[in-house]
Amino acid sequence: MFNALVVEKTDDKTHAGVTQISEDQLPDGDVTVAVDYSTVNYKDGLCIGPGGGLVRNYPHVPGIDFAGTVEKSDDDRYAPGDKVVLTGWRVGEVHWGGYAQKARVKADWLVPLPDGLTTRQAMAVGTAGLTSMLAVQALVDHGLQPGNGPVLVTGAAGGVGSVATAILAAMGHEVAAVTGRPDAEEYLRSLGATQIVARQDINETTKRPLEAETWAGCVDAVGGDMLARVLGQMKYGASVSAVGLAGGAGLPATVIPFLLRGVNLLGIDSVMQPFDNRVRAWAKLADTLPLDKLDAMVVPATLSDLPRLGKDILKGQVQGRVVVDVNA
Repeated sequence: MFNALVVEKTDDKTHAGVTQISEDQLPDGDVTVAVDYSTVNYKDGLCIGPGGGLVRNYPHVPGIDFAGTVEKSDDDRYAPGDKVVLTGWRVGEVHWGGYAQKARVKADWLVPLPDGLTTRQAMAVGTAGLTSMLAVQALVDHGLQPGNGPVLVTGAAGGVGSVATAILAAMGHEVAAVTGRPDAEEYLRSLGATQIVARQDINETTKRPLEAETWAGCVDAVGGDMLARVLGQMKYGASVSAVGLAGGAGLPATVIPFLLRGVNLLGIDSVMQPFDNRVRAWAKLADTLPLDKLDAMVVPATLSDLPRLGKDILKGQVQGRVVVDVNA
């Protein structure tokens, strides 16, 4: 028997609590992993609480990412003792996830732990960090270089935004961080932001389809009105990597920025990314992300903290990267 955060549903209401389960209750899979750490993401908040349409069956173990050590493997690619990371593939949503001391998953969903990272550091990166790296890589692939001008990061105090800020700064870019939290300014500057943009200054829609060319690139975790406004402020030929919708799924924009300035809107998906792209992104993270700044982002947590943290992240009240020690 081992500990897990199990979500039950009764009469359309969910309840999450730490309980003990057995290995034979784990879902089918090729590889059994002794989990060291997991994290808290927006999707986790949904799955711990109302489900958000993501969870199909109850009881359910959330946790959309985890890092740990292979215990058993029916796949030649992994052997007992191997350190592995999992993000995406709807684990923690449809398939039981990382909020347990053990997990069983398909071998195709795993990635070897990159050299230079511990399992704790890998989860300080987690899904949010992988998404950030994919977003930055997309901007670079579309021509972003240091010296092009400031790169905007929206939702900068959140998990994706924090890592994106640190990555861009480490790569030599001038980073403008958007936040609605005045108390987050010192934190964002410690990650490498050189400019703080108040959320209210950029969150209001405007009737003008184009404004002054300001940003050489953007990692956008907000969407909605803010993304629409940012599109009209991009420099000629610049790109926006869209990674989230904290501000809404709608996009009240025009096509003018695309037609007159050649702006690119790049969709970033981390859930179904092919294996090779994941390996490339993890290797770049291990090589680029300053580990001291990564450690500064971390908020430690245990399984028993998760019901509260799930509510907090849905309210936008979680800063940085929450790393869950499932064995504490």
